[in-house]
Amino acid sequence: MTGSTVIASMRYRDAPGAIAWLCDVLGFERHLVVEADDGSITHAQLTHGTGMIMLGSQRGDGPTVSASGTYIVVSDVDAAHERARARGGEIVMEPEEQHYGGSLFGVRDPEGRDWYVGSYDPWAGDD
Repeated sequence: MTGSTVIASMRYRDAPGAIAWLCDVLGFERHLVVEADDGSITHAQLTHGTGMIMLGSQRGDGPTVSASGTYIVVSDVDAAHERARARGGEIVMEPEEQHYGGSLFGVRDPEGRDWYVGSYDPWAGDD
């Protein structure tokens, strides 16, 4: 097993746009994208390091599921922050050191979900 055993899954009103934004602004990579005949996304898997999210187009008038935020572990917070800002990401929290270790910033995606990008790795143990 090289990836996380927990994978966030979400639906977007504009899933193709969300995929483009997530890849361009936050550095996700397309692992699998299944597009329907009407251009909507049936299923997508995007990776970021050893992590993965799954997403698809909102179906009918069902709810768009959203968490309060998703966290991404990176080795260089400043570089990730600069990438997000340079590519038009709405920064909701500037980088700041955290009392539990590492630094962190927040960026909001086009459909209002907050993403937190930081250097603290909860899997690294208590060093």
